[in-house]
Amino acid sequence: MLIAMVNYNRLPVAYSVLRHSSQNTFKYLTRYFRTDGACVQLSESASQHHAHDLASEHTVQNPFPLTGIFEHDRVTGRFMRPPPDTHHDLSSSSDSANVPYWQKIPLWKDIADDEFLSYQWQLSNSVQGEKKLRDFLTAVLPSNIPPSRTALPHVTTANTPDIFINSVSDAISKAPMAIRLTPHILSVIDWSNPIDDPIRRQFIPMGSELIPDHHRLKLDSLNEEHDSPVKGLVHRYPTKALFLATSVCNVYCRFCTRSYAVGANTSTVTKNSLKPTKRRWEEVFKYIENTPQLNDIVVSGGDSYYLSPEQLYHIGERLLSIPHIKRFRYATKGLAVCPSRILDANDTWSSALIAISNMGKKMGKAVAVHTHFNHPNEITWITKLAAQNLFENGVTVRNQTVLLRGVNDDVSVMKTLINNLANMNIQPYYVYQGDMVRGVEDLRTPLSTILDLEMQIRGSIGGFLTPQFIVDLPGGGGKRLASSYETYDRKTGLSTFLAPAVTGGLSKIFEYHDPVRSLPGQ
Repeated sequence: MLIAMVNYNRLPVAYSVLRHSSQNTFKYLTRYFRTDGACVQLSESASQHHAHDLASEHTVQNPFPLTGIFEHDRVTGRFMRPPPDTHHDLSSSSDSANVPYWQKIPLWKDIADDEFLSYQWQLSNSVQGEKKLRDFLTAVLPSNIPPSRTALPHVTTANTPDIFINSVSDAISKAPMAIRLTPHILSVIDWSNPIDDPIRRQFIPMGSELIPDHHRLKLDSLNEEHDSPVKGLVHRYPTKALFLATSVCNVYCRFCTRSYAVGANTSTVTKNSLKPTKRRWEEVFKYIENTPQLNDIVVSGGDSYYLSPEQLYHIGERLLSIPHIKRFRYATKGLAVCPSRILDANDTWSSALIAISNMGKKMGKAVAVHTHFNHPNEITWITKLAAQNLFENGVTVRNQTVLLRGVNDDVSVMKTLINNLANMNIQPYYVYQGDMVRGVEDLRTPLSTILDLEMQIRGSIGGFLTPQFIVDLPGGGGKRLASSYETYDRKTGLSTFLAPAVTGGLSKIFEYHDPVRSLPGQ
């Protein structure tokens, strides 16, 4: 029975993530978020008794009133763009503002704005698995594919759709990561030049590009499972822990550092899946509550974007209730790969996020979003509107970029990305050296590249907007400034680092190895 119900358009919280989960997931949650205002909660039923801790009373203010960033017609449900002279127009000469860029894809040439901006449409039309990707590629590839201008010497030509598609299938059969791509990310790829496209390189592997793995790398490169006192919680730093709430993402990156757990099983990796079950989450929360030296939590996975609004709110509410937790961040690539969810009046994920952010401010605790853009081409006018909406609603957003060969290992590209992020009020936070994980040696760069990028970029933008250029040390040493190496032999490609704050001393040495192909004489 509803506690307080009026005749509004009600939308049940989506639980698509639970399709991948077992029976003891948060299956019986019955709270609703209204698109025009507060959270409306159902009274607890018998089926809810096992999840009684999730049934707290709270109100979530909708950040998208009917006069919001997209006007919403109550009758038709259609989105209408604001006039271009309103304060929400973020167009610039560097992108095609308000152009339906997805209509370049033959499959979506007739898809209207409101349909493309729907998060449920994005989920329903995502390309998942090899067969669907082959079908998609058949529809978008040109009959003659231009040769690569940036390929490594060993790469063979894939100048026809058949050769290209078969090369992709070959790579998928060897890859540690499954295939899942949103319509947004597929729409920003330049399909007239797919081999050199920086977005394609991040998500769609090609067998002709693959290089044998470095002999010193391993699947769990950062040794996360070794530092997990309970499943799904990595406690490496003295005061900070990583909560892996789920192992599902909206897209799967080829270079994922967590390929041991994230996504579906592949032909080469059986995943140590992290389902969003009540029992597992409760063990995590109890560990955090019983570890008073912790004050900072990163909520990741997987991707926080793939949590339901209810789950997102519950995690935030629970962490804020722990006295010694002073700050936490939701890690999500969502803003980069499916920004329309932030603008979708029929989805309440961002409503829950903003409510938790505001609650944290009132308690003197910091809540932030850490997102993940790697290239300027990932940013569209929809991205800018979504970022603006979060900014207007007081949500702190920071970005973490991964340095990848042929994607952003160019000074001009990295400068453009950093400036574009700053202009969207997204703080450029980290640029990571590529992790030593399986299947992506073609994307890794030598340490010298990140050192040179920092040298060229530092001073070109305000210091508070200049990211830290770091290495997340193989073996569990944590994040260190790339320039803080103890030794670096460019002939052998071996760099060494110390991490006394993590190890408690100076005795343990951590090693990072450049790709073999980058060494002199190779």
